[in-house]
Amino acid sequence: KVWDNLGSIIPQRFNIAHPGDKAYKFADILLANEIGDVYSKLVSHWENSCDIVIGCNNNINRQIYESHFTNDEHNMMFLDSVTYLPDDILTKVDRASMASSLETRAPFLNHKVVEFAWSLPLNIKIRDGKGKWIVRKVLDEYVPNKLIDRPKMGFGVPIDSWLRGPLKDWAESLLDESRLKSEGFFHPEPIRKIWAEHLSGQGNWHHHLWSVLMFQAWLEKQTGIL
Repeated sequence: KVWDNLGSIIPQRFNIAHPGDKAYKFADILLANEIGDVYSKLVSHWENSCDIVIGCNNNINRQIYESHFTNDEHNMMFLDSVTYLPDDILTKVDRASMASSLETRAPFLNHKVVEFAWSLPLNIKIRDGKGKWIVRKVLDEYVPNKLIDRPKMGFGVPIDSWLRGPLKDWAESLLDESRLKSEGFFHPEPIRKIWAEHLSGQGNWHHHLWSVLMFQAWLEKQTGIL
């Protein structure tokens, strides 16, 4: 809450949502020992999934995040290409478009474009602290700079307040301690702990809780549990 209050004095042009969450995320990343740990902390909600998943194997995660290139930036780009991109972003686009009977295409993923991009040196991709440098230079020829050089604008929804309000009963049912124990997929204690902290306002754990809730909702649909 202290960090979120400080966020009110941050200039609006920086467009920083939930500064408290980001401050704690950044502090956690500072504890990483290698780039694989940094990447894992950036893309994971739970610091250690084995804390909540019964039968979890950390060795699998370590193998995924092994280094493949000589510089950290390319390692993170590679990990995005083989994990975050197909498992998250493209999955969401495919579901949303198919639900509306739309055929979507991602031209930057054409294999010739991907091969060309990987052949470029890093200073063509990141320069002066800005990513996508070569794409920005191409766009400069056709699009006004004010449409390019601005903060990202996400599509977030207020899940944190929804879980304390209209979705509270639904979430409580899915996170019921006896239910979690009987199903046998999660350790109930850490989940119940952050659920209580979230409801009391002591912490903002909606990202952590939403991952569990989506699995629980899927499981309910598959098994017909009422």
